[in-house]
Amino acid sequence: MAEDGGLIAYGPSLSLMYRHAARLIAKVFHGAKPQDIPVEVPVRYDLVVNLATAKALGLALPESFWCAPTK
Repeated sequence: MAEDGGLIAYGPSLSLMYRHAARLIAKVFHGAKPQDIPVEVPVRYDLVVNLATAKALGLALPESFWCAPTK
């Protein structure tokens, strides 16, 4: 949502979710039964802040919001 002009978005990384879904589909294509594949939940969530929208709204964000995270 933040990439499309919203101010803030918080949720699982969609690229990681798509990769995980592809792995699950590959397991099914290789013969695994869907009921034998465990249900999993995302363990990594991303917080995205649209700085252009924040600036347009006149919001001053602390530097910790716009610095790239360290791994």
